[in-house]
Amino acid sequence: MERVVIRDLVIGEGRPKICLPIVETKEEEILKEAEHIRKSKLADLVEWRGDFFEGLFDESGKIDEGAVLQLLKELRDALGKLPLLFTFRTKQEGGNREIHELYYESLLELVASSGYADLIDVEAVRREKAAARMIKRIHSHRIHAIASYHDFEKTPAKEEIIACLERMEKLGADICKIAVMPQGRDDVFQLLSATYEMNGRKTGKPIVTMSMGREGSISRLVGEFFGSAITFGCLKNASAPGQIDAFKLQAMLQIIHESLTE
Repeated sequence: MERVVIRDLVIGEGRPKICLPIVETKEEEILKEAEHIRKSKLADLVEWRGDFFEGLFDESGKIDEGAVLQLLKELRDALGKLPLLFTFRTKQEGGNREIHELYYESLLELVASSGYADLIDVEAVRREKAAARMIKRIHSHRIHAIASYHDFEKTPAKEEIIACLERMEKLGADICKIAVMPQGRDDVFQLLSATYEMNGRKTGKPIVTMSMGREGSISRLVGEFFGSAITFGCLKNASAPGQIDAFKLQAMLQIIHESLTE
């Protein structure tokens, strides 16, 4: 597996890196949570979920660029050296709100051009041509891109999961992410099996996979064995079902890491 280096963080080796989301709605609360996460020393990187920010759109329904840029700058200052992932999760993939396609693209371009974010999430499967274009634009600003796909209803077949991750690689993404909902334990095993197979390739990009909900929580712990490079936990509010408390997550990941490297 290739490695991705962001600031001092190496993604694609060792234990899965812990990403903690910020899903607060108001600027003051967002910055307070960022400060809390930084001081906790539990996160390897931080995700700002822009779809929760109530000040994202102005009164006319357009993106409030000034508000977004100001908050990005303040987040960058609050997080110190922690890498920042920006995500706008659309309603179609389990996010908090709708957004017009053109606004979605212009928002990601705005964030990339600001230089305040280190990683930007691009929803890739429903819009492959647009995703390839957005990833190219993000790279033009020397920012890394995560191609993602989320299915909150089911778990595709193993072959479909692998094919999805392979298409993401071809789009030019630096990291490929898929999150799915299990209907039983067999679905969790299916996801882990696909992850292990993808991780066995020497030239592949780092991948991030997770099975959501209670049954899928084990997938958030065993990434170092099966090959998922990032896991998402929660310090206060979860951004997806099945996320594990950050204190417990860090401790369990460390135990697994020590067992695998003894």
